[in-house]
Amino acid sequence: MSEPPPARYRTTNWPSYNASLRKRGSLLIWVDKDMTLHAPRDGRPGRPAAFSDAAMQFCLSTKILFKLPLRQTAEMVASLLKLAGLDWSVPDFSTLCRRQKALAAQVPHRRADGPLNLRVDSPVLPDLLGQIPGDEQIATVTADGAYDTRRCHKALIARDAVPIIPIRKNGRLWKDDCPAARARNETLRATRYYGRAFRKRWTGYHARSRIEAKMRCLKAFGERIAASDPDRQTAEIHIRIALMNRFSALGTAEIIRVARQ
Repeated sequence: MSEPPPARYRTTNWPSYNASLRKRGSLLIWVDKDMTLHAPRDGRPGRPAAFSDAAMQFCLSTKILFKLPLRQTAEMVASLLKLAGLDWSVPDFSTLCRRQKALAAQVPHRRADGPLNLRVDSPVLPDLLGQIPGDEQIATVTADGAYDTRRCHKALIARDAVPIIPIRKNGRLWKDDCPAARARNETLRATRYYGRAFRKRWTGYHARSRIEAKMRCLKAFGERIAASDPDRQTAEIHIRIALMNRFSALGTAEIIRVARQ
C-alpha cells in the first residue's frame, strides 16, 4: 500500500514576514537610542556602577549575537554606536566580565491570557515548576516519554496541571497508591485502548515540536555556553532568549495547512 502524500503548508503573510526576515539583518535594530546608558545612584556605599544593566545587556547581546570575545565586543559596540550617531562611552572588557555575573537580564515576552500551557524539552521538570509562582495557574504540561516518572507526575498533580506525557512503550501500571499514579494509570489504559498515535493527536502532544524548534534556535547562537560559572551562564542563556524574542517581535510566519487534493 502506498504512503499518503505529505501534508502541505502555506504562509499567509509572506510579504510582511519576508520584510521581518530582512530586518533581522540590520545592525541598528539592536541600538535603542532611548536606552539609559549610565546607572542611577542607588544610595549604597561604595563606588557606584558607571553603566546601567540595560547597557550591559546591550553589550553582552552583541557579544552573543556575533560570537565575539569580550575585547572585540567592546570595539564592535563602539562601532555600532558610531554608526547610529551616538557619542556614548563603552564599558571595557573587564567591566563586562564582572557585571555579567550579577546581571538580571530583561527578557521581553508576550503573555497570552489564561493559565500557562507549558511545553518542556530538556530541563528538570519538578525544579522548573518550582520556579513558577504558586498562585500562577498551570493548565497543561507537555513533555516527552522521558518525563513519565512518579516524581514528575506528582509534581504536576500538586500544581493541578494536566500532564500530556506519552507512556513509555514498555510502561506498566503503577501501584495505585496516590492521585498521580491513578491519573497516570488511566492514561496508560487509554493509550492501550486507542493506540499511541491517536492519543497523541487527541491530546495535542505534537505541539511540543514548537519547543524543540526553539531549542534549535537557541543552539544557533552556539552549541556551547561561553561563560564558565553558573551565574554568568544563566545571564548568557537569558540574553539568548531575549535575542530570540526580539527576532520574533519583528514578525513571525502565519502558516496554515493546505487541504490535500
